[in-house]
Amino acid sequence: MPSTTTASEVEAATLIASKREREERREREERMGVKVYGMPMSTNTVRVLAALNEKGVEFELVIVDLRTGAHKQPDFLARNPFGQIPVLEDGDVVLFESRGINRYIATKYAEAGPDLLLSGGTLAERAAVDLWLEVESQQFGPPIAALVYEALIKPMLGGATDAAVVEAQAAKLEKVLDVYEARLAQSKYLAGAEFTLADLNHIPYTNYLMKTPKASLVTSRPHLLAWWQDVSSRAAWKKTAAGIPF
Repeated sequence: MPSTTTASEVEAATLIASKREREERREREERMGVKVYGMPMSTNTVRVLAALNEKGVEFELVIVDLRTGAHKQPDFLARNPFGQIPVLEDGDVVLFESRGINRYIATKYAEAGPDLLLSGGTLAERAAVDLWLEVESQQFGPPIAALVYEALIKPMLGGATDAAVVEAQAAKLEKVLDVYEARLAQSKYLAGAEFTLADLNHIPYTNYLMKTPKASLVTSRPHLLAWWQDVSSRAAWKKTAAGIPF
């Protein structure tokens, strides 16, 4: 009998070792669980929590108090050198930036809950999701974030709302929402007939907008309002919203 190891035996041993390593990593991740470092009033944190709830993933929210500078401490900076929330830990995986985290969640848990990236769809359907994810980040995000901060968050922090800033940002957002109204006149959801990550990523800031005097930016647009009533009534969002302190 030959005493040397054949190439096929080496290949088989490598495959077995690789499979064992993957199984050990999965078991380690399951033991450690998913942790989200952030604050329940943070829209970026809430965006991640909403995605986890849509997928039915259990997680621990670890509070990072921005008021005390916890996000600038060495232990947090080791997780996110930019010192911003949220951060997601999933076993050995550490991620920051909420939109990137949500793509990870949607991909890893693709078989659970709604197919948030339409991974089983056509190229055109998947591209529509990507398109509206970009629109949310680049067109919708900047004006609504500035408006919500000025009209809602700033007064909570003891500041005075600058009405001129609110009006300027509302004017910018109004033009964006006209595009949304036209889109939602054609399809139930932003990327088409199915609820996707493109819709989910809009929910946290829209939720806050509806608590400001500028909620009429949504309520005055019938298709946008119907979309909002739909997405905000989802069980996963209701569960998420229950943890928001105001």
